[in-house]
Amino acid sequence: MDLGILGEKKEVVTKEKAADRLGSGLLPVYATPSMVALMEATCLESVADEIGSDNDTVGIAIDVKHLAASPVGEEITCKSELVEIDRKRLVFHVEAFDRHEKIGEGTHQRFIINPRKFMEKAQAKLKDQD
Repeated sequence: MDLGILGEKKEVVTKEKAADRLGSGLLPVYATPSMVALMEATCLESVADEIGSDNDTVGIAIDVKHLAASPVGEEITCKSELVEIDRKRLVFHVEAFDRHEKIGEGTHQRFIINPRKFMEKAQAKLKDQD
C-alpha cells in the first residue's frame, strides 16, 4: 500500500441524517455524526482493496471540524487522502463539501485488523459476564 490513495463518496442529506433526528442538535441540517460517518466510510472504502482479503480496518481516532451547515436535500461529497502509514495504522486527511463550500475537514485514523481475531477478543468480553 502506498501513500496518496484517494477516496471519494457522496450522499444526500436526508431527514434521517439531520441533527434534529440524531440528537446532535435542534435544527434540520446535516448532523456532525452523519458527516463523521461519511468520512469514515470514505476512508474505509478507499483502502479496502489494498489491505488484503483477510483483513479489515477499524476507526481508532477522528479529529474534524464541522465548518458550515447543509440543509436537507443538499448533496455532500467527501474526499480522503491516505497521508501516513505507520505499520498497521493508517492516517487520512478528509474533507467534506456541499455544492457551495467546504463544510468539514480533519484527520481520521484507521487500524488494519484481522476480523476473526478482532471479534474473538470483543466477544470474550461477554464471557466475562457469566
